[in-house]
Amino acid sequence: MSINIRQATIEDMPSVLEIVNHEIVHSTSIYDYEPRTLSLQNALFHEKTERNFPFIVAEKNGIIVGFGTYGPFRFKEAYKFTVEHSVYVHKDYTGNGIGSTLLKELIELAKLNKLHTMIGVIDSENRGSISFHERMGFKVGGHLKETGFKFGKWLDSVFVQLLLE
Repeated sequence: MSINIRQATIEDMPSVLEIVNHEIVHSTSIYDYEPRTLSLQNALFHEKTERNFPFIVAEKNGIIVGFGTYGPFRFKEAYKFTVEHSVYVHKDYTGNGIGSTLLKELIELAKLNKLHTMIGVIDSENRGSISFHERMGFKVGGHLKETGFKFGKWLDSVFVQLLLE
């Protein structure tokens, strides 16, 4: 499967939105309750890119099949070398190496930007994502109880981290 990884553009946001909204409605991988609007997704895209954070897409035959980005982990100045990332793959294209290709690219971009730590926050029941991150070199750094509430139940968050240096 030939995948092209490139910087996202505003024109990609409807495809990104389709991926995001599927995850919001059908999973606990995004702790939002309601599907996003295109205007909100566009605003989130601009928020990342205006601060020089990457927002990349995976493209196959001209179709957006996944995306990845990172941004601030927390907003205190001492956290400026730590970022929190997100990688999502369209439901019809999972298991084809797209997620690992996107995450590898984000890791390389973070290293180029002289960042020190990359964090992921994953729902504790999402064993696939936790295992995926461990295969990519991330270590589980913590398990926080009942940090979210979705689909009528409390959800735990697992923090994974990768030291980039």
